[in-house]
Amino acid sequence: MASPSALAALAEPDPLESVKIDAWFMDSDQVTDQREPHRQTPNAPASAQQLRDLGVLYWKVPPGTDHGTKKLDAIKQVRGYSYEDTIDVCPEKLENYEAKIKCFYEEHVHTDEEIRYVVSGSGFFDVRDAEDRWIRIHTKEGDLVVLPEGIYHRFTLDEGNKIVANRLFVGEPVWKPHNRPCEGSGEAAPSREKYVREYLEPLMDRREAQRV
Repeated sequence: MASPSALAALAEPDPLESVKIDAWFMDSDQVTDQREPHRQTPNAPASAQQLRDLGVLYWKVPPGTDHGTKKLDAIKQVRGYSYEDTIDVCPEKLENYEAKIKCFYEEHVHTDEEIRYVVSGSGFFDVRDAEDRWIRIHTKEGDLVVLPEGIYHRFTLDEGNKIVANRLFVGEPVWKPHNRPCEGSGEAAPSREKYVREYLEPLMDRREAQRV
């Protein structure tokens, strides 16, 4: 059995210099199918550092390997992910597929982290940055992504139209989305306020200090 320090090290998010996730700032096209890439011209990449500043965490966990299994087990143990299930999103497996995909694409927050481990297939997670711009994250097989509580986000499949992903959760799962706006009042307001306080305000303060 691995020591607590070894488990903690294995569960750390991948170092920024080794992260090879594909992410970019989206175009403003609201007409074209949401499953298309929606890259700007020229492409405007978003770095691993920019995602980390927004609280987005990333691990590469190769499925079906001893190393991947040990890494996933360490992440679950250290971060307290006690619940796990698998979702298979594709036209053949998901009832009312087109309607569900449009529902997933509504901008929303959760009152807990959103954790997804892609077993096969691929899809897009979109997150808002501090300037309210959309960043599109292309998640593929072996990607484990954690979105922080309170971040505005949405999900869609890509043009492959299929993803199989494990959903992880601390304790009893709560899947309820809270559509934007979530500021001021309502069930999700404390989560949104927490996110702004812990991530967006420090980020904006650092940017302001750099201008001085």
